[in-house]
Amino acid sequence: MLYQAQMIRILSLMLFFALSLSGLSGCSTWVTGSFQDPEVRLVKVDVIRAKLLEQQFVLRFRIDNPNDVNLPVRGLAYTVHLNDIKLASGESSTWFTVPAHGHQTFDVPVRTNLWRHMKQIVKLLEKPDQPIKYRLEGEVKTGLMFGKSVHLTRNGEIIPGSYIPE
Repeated sequence: MLYQAQMIRILSLMLFFALSLSGLSGCSTWVTGSFQDPEVRLVKVDVIRAKLLEQQFVLRFRIDNPNDVNLPVRGLAYTVHLNDIKLASGESSTWFTVPAHGHQTFDVPVRTNLWRHMKQIVKLLEKPDQPIKYRLEGEVKTGLMFGKSVHLTRNGEIIPGSYIPE
């Protein structure tokens, strides 16, 4: 009787693992090495509120999935620099799925306090026709059970005069 109960437990566990692994067929591209990292881009920055001690922005990202399977995304950790000034950093825990060979945009709300950097920022804005370098660093967390982190770094320049109304 005891032997039969142990056999039933072992068979149940084996069946559970077999069913669990059969449900991971979409993750097989990560295991076999044919997984291609998605491309992540910052496409827009919206200013929501700009007060003296707190500024609120929305960063809009776009993720392009070059793979043959849907790509579950579990969140994003990011840091944004303007020249060498750290503007904002944080994490988004928004979950969504990027379709196979498709794209998805998502917004990340950001709060920051630029007061301690005001002198440096004013100095940068004194020449609105001169480009200012920006750097976005982050990590996109993908997958469900067996996640993969995709690192991203984007560098570029903005010309402040293009964003300052006259």
